[in-house]
Amino acid sequence: MAARIIDGKAVAAQLRAGLAARVAAAGYAPGLVVVRVGEDPASGVYVRNKDRAAKEAGFASRTIHLPEATTQAQLLAQIAALNADDAVDGILVQLPLPDHIDAQAAINAVAPEKDVDGFHPINAGRLASGQPGLVPCTPRGVMHLLAGTELRGARAVVLGRSQIVGRPMAQLLLGADCTVTIAHSRTRDLAAECARADILVAAVGRAEMVRADWVKPGATIIDVGINRLADGRLVGDVAFDEVAAVAGAIAPVPGGVGPMTIACLLENTLDAAMARRG
Repeated sequence: MAARIIDGKAVAAQLRAGLAARVAAAGYAPGLVVVRVGEDPASGVYVRNKDRAAKEAGFASRTIHLPEATTQAQLLAQIAALNADDAVDGILVQLPLPDHIDAQAAINAVAPEKDVDGFHPINAGRLASGQPGLVPCTPRGVMHLLAGTELRGARAVVLGRSQIVGRPMAQLLLGADCTVTIAHSRTRDLAAECARADILVAAVGRAEMVRADWVKPGATIIDVGINRLADGRLVGDVAFDEVAAVAGAIAPVPGGVGPMTIACLLENTLDAAMARRG
């Protein structure tokens, strides 16, 4: 039995359309500013996609592109200016930053109420304690993809423990009444641990690591990984073809979680704007 394909492009398009309608009804354009430092090519593509999606949904979006040689003090001064700007509802510091800049210091400098990446320690703490706050975009997108999946009481395994995806993902699933395990490279008998999951979220950054025998028949598989192979193909952390023959539902790479991340950045920005503007 072939797995049902979870179409992230379609879900993201529906979410963006709903956000555009909410923006039109609000009567103002939420302000989103992306701060990019340097010339990382992948960041350039990603920022352009964010800007296009934001403008199509009626947001006031712009990018501040700083040179590679920008100092940490200069970056922090730029963030402080955006924190103080009432027209700015959301600030995103594009990662990675050049090696001479402390990324955590930059994240910490963003006002928590404008932290639309959801990375600030205050927002992380709110999520961990079950309080409302801005949630990292990729895990929020995964929760949208899981809409319609029975979560209450389900055994969920999150493969990966990063601050950006793994840990907040586990918190969101726990908040949805899943029984949650975080697995990682040091987990004993990792394949068996994954095979217990009704819901498996793979976010470890290793190409096609999850094989068919790691998957419980009928499980829902969300692949967060993005890996470029030597032949140029883009694949996830899950061996898609063989796992799709076992799983009940699967989000592919590309076309699964990726489109959701930008849509949820806009969702966070609108939430931030509405909270700030009453």
